[in-house]
Amino acid sequence: MPYIGELFVSELLKKSVLDKTGEPVGALTDFILVPGNIFPRISALVVSRRKKAFVIPWESVNIFNRRIISVSVKGKDIVPREILEEEMLLCRDLLDKQIVDIDGAKVVRVNDLKMGEFHGQLCLMAADVGLRGLIRRLGLEHHGEKLARFLGYKIPRNLISWNYLQSLKPKLTRLALNIPRHKLSELHPADIAHILSQVPQKDRAAIIDTLDIETAAETLEEMGTSDQASIIEDMDAEHASDILEHMAPDEAADVLQDLPTDKAQDLIQRMEKKDAHEMEELLSHEEDTAGGLMTTEYLSLPKDLTVREAIEQVRLLSPNVETVYYIYILDKDEKLQGVLSLRDLIIAQPHQTIEEIMTHPIKSVHAGVDEKEAGAVISKYRLLALPVVDEEEKLLGIITMDDILYMRLNPYERKKRLIR
Repeated sequence: MPYIGELFVSELLKKSVLDKTGEPVGALTDFILVPGNIFPRISALVVSRRKKAFVIPWESVNIFNRRIISVSVKGKDIVPREILEEEMLLCRDLLDKQIVDIDGAKVVRVNDLKMGEFHGQLCLMAADVGLRGLIRRLGLEHHGEKLARFLGYKIPRNLISWNYLQSLKPKLTRLALNIPRHKLSELHPADIAHILSQVPQKDRAAIIDTLDIETAAETLEEMGTSDQASIIEDMDAEHASDILEHMAPDEAADVLQDLPTDKAQDLIQRMEKKDAHEMEELLSHEEDTAGGLMTTEYLSLPKDLTVREAIEQVRLLSPNVETVYYIYILDKDEKLQGVLSLRDLIIAQPHQTIEEIMTHPIKSVHAGVDEKEAGAVISKYRLLALPVVDEEEKLLGIITMDDILYMRLNPYERKKRLIR
């Protein structure tokens, strides 16, 4: 194998490739990549001459460095051929594309590509996403370093090793690469949502597809409704339905409301019966009403339990509820009887019954009430959550303080909050 050392693609492009007699074959314009054990392997050089492409297998290369590239065949024996549709090209498919930087939880651009020897083969080792890669690409690295030294600054190396990256598919126009599933899932959902906000809309579903169901659901909850809907619409229906089932019911209902009716109905039909019923109930309310703002996730208990029994029930039920501010006391017909804060439950005597310590009567609103009126009730009585009931006083859901705060943001502030 020819001596390689550390090489960057920008240092080699457009260099003349010589045949075994020392005659130029053409200019190096790209490399063909194939999968490797850890790093993608260079299988061939792509050389151009007079608008024709010549593919030279790596096995035919005998000198390969910054100064000289030569092959062990005669130029006349190299026949031009078209690049195959399924072939991955190093420069065409990877340079200038966006990748996910897991350390910075951001999307960065590939400014250059580092190659090196791995297990006796020329491989793609890393992506240069920093300023050094950009000025090297412009042919100004030496001058840039001199200027930086004069200013007392050192241009950092910013390389992302290729074993942290994986190709999604050839010829993507923007997002060419993605970190492996387990690496991306290590990020907080808010960080993943921030990453998604930086990539083109059409590539977001591909990233969500790499996540486990719970992380995908939590990530979508960090995004704006229109972005959520467009991602869900681009996904496989069965997978999209599973993600919606793991989202907070009010969040999932908002997404479905933004989808075409036939698409929304298809996703609901694929859900578990209980989840589908919840979605249909939430979607039956007007968007700007208390019913349209509420969530159906809340803790409820019967009034005849003792405090000790109630605490045990709370331990069992609370992992399935997103927000636990209050415990709502219902009768056998699910009519609202009273409310109990967690603080009151914890400080009560174990033998007392819930009926003895619950608060009654309780402030509530009907599902058809305007969302601003519901917000006024929460604000006036300083509630953390407000129950929503039907005409028969059956508990339908709750509106949280978070819901009211979000409602009061203007559209620009909402967007900033959702892509933080």
